[in-house]
Amino acid sequence: MAQAVAGPEIERLIQLLARMPGLGPRSARRAALHLIKKRETLLGPLADAMKVASERIVVCRECGNVDTSDPCTICRDASRDPSILVVVEDVSDLWALERSGAVTARYHVLGGVLSALDGVRPEHLNLASLVDRAGNGEVREIILALNATVDGQTTAHYVTESLSHHGLKVTRLAHGVPVGGELDYLDEGTLSAAIRSRTAF
Repeated sequence: MAQAVAGPEIERLIQLLARMPGLGPRSARRAALHLIKKRETLLGPLADAMKVASERIVVCRECGNVDTSDPCTICRDASRDPSILVVVEDVSDLWALERSGAVTARYHVLGGVLSALDGVRPEHLNLASLVDRAGNGEVREIILALNATVDGQTTAHYVTESLSHHGLKVTRLAHGVPVGGELDYLDEGTLSAAIRSRTAF
């Protein structure tokens, strides 16, 4: 068993950082050491920002995004097209689409995907409010921006079925060859999806 190399406060910081996605014990130790070395310019301001965020961050009751206001900044943006609703699995997916600047629609965060293995059922997701929003008379198209996994596609089918009585246009993101991708490096599933989703040139 490895011995502690620092006091309990520093060890706790390392343990908490190690819980972050993409950070293992070694990366957490490096991050903690960097924060400690930059105590005045980084650690202190970060601690203050995290305290403020912890006190002020709320989940938007409209779309499920996280923000410091409810409704969130996106839901309050009058320049967005209210007739298009982009359905995403998680807030990180919403933020990724926003970074791309590809869509100026409104969003709906499901909070996960259906998964028999993990015991995630429809009632565990933000589905009921999606059906309500879809039937408000404003929405004309639902874009399913869910991951191309088995659970993501299962969820997409379930959502489509749940919305079928509204008579809305339901679309999904194209699957296939990424921009700059080389065919030799792509897996068979991606290539098959690209062939099925081919378009006129």
